[in-house]
Amino acid sequence: MAPIGIIIVTYNSAEEIGPCLEAALATNSDVIVIDNASSDGTVGEVRRRNVRLIANAENRGFAAAVNQGVAALDNRYLLLLNPDAVLQTSLDPLRAACELPDSGGAGGKLVDETGQIQAGFMARELPTVASLILEVILLNRCWPKNPINRRYRILGRNYDTQFAVGQPAGAFLMVPRDVGREVGWMDEGFYPVWFEDVDLCKRIRDRGKTLFYVPTAVAKHTGGHSVGRMELEKRRYYWYRSLLRYSAKHFGRGAFRVMCLSVLLGSVLRGLVESVTNRRIQPAQSYGRVIRLAGRSLLFGFRP
Repeated sequence: MAPIGIIIVTYNSAEEIGPCLEAALATNSDVIVIDNASSDGTVGEVRRRNVRLIANAENRGFAAAVNQGVAALDNRYLLLLNPDAVLQTSLDPLRAACELPDSGGAGGKLVDETGQIQAGFMARELPTVASLILEVILLNRCWPKNPINRRYRILGRNYDTQFAVGQPAGAFLMVPRDVGREVGWMDEGFYPVWFEDVDLCKRIRDRGKTLFYVPTAVAKHTGGHSVGRMELEKRRYYWYRSLLRYSAKHFGRGAFRVMCLSVLLGSVLRGLVESVTNRRIQPAQSYGRVIRLAGRSLLFGFRP
């Protein structure tokens, strides 16, 4: 049995999965794909390469699919790898970081198709109430280099050195099996996607473990291929719902209510800005579902 198992969750990933699988197989790791009811030929692309596959009849969400992969593998180290991420190096540096004392896992360097480092995404600190508020009320868009956002996204750091981080990106994240078992792996309540990897990192950190960013492990990453095919209104709603679930789970009651108020305010602002920009009322109307969710959560607490 190989020391490393690679878990790849797909959803309409036919255009991306081929290069991802070929690079993953070249590492001599055990590879498994969990497909969430793709309708575009993804399953055929996986089967053509004779890769182990779990084909779900319905979209179970990213977290549940990862848990399926964990249950199906026996490897000591498990790598979560997005189907639009193509490994460029050996995985040995990630495994070495996972073997450090009190290590809870490690993520590598992500670069785009031009080789540009995906700073602000591949490694972040865990979100605080302040960092999430600035995100939802549009301040980060107006002033992206504000001190809170720079700290949260670890902007301006020397990305050629290894360092401890709050949350390596779930697109390229290795976790020792024993650590994942200790914290319970993925919370399937984050459905269908968003914040499940942040939540996992938070629970690992809460156990006193350290997570590392490792620059000598590199993957080329396109980003956003699956969520980009989701209807915009659904995409907004799921992102805010996952944000509120994370806030309810990890922030105090008072801080959670502040987050609910911020989502209310931010949704109104975003709806107005997008309606004016697009000269249509539809964007403002589409935020109505988010506003209702935030309002209910403010009054009654978060309810899935």
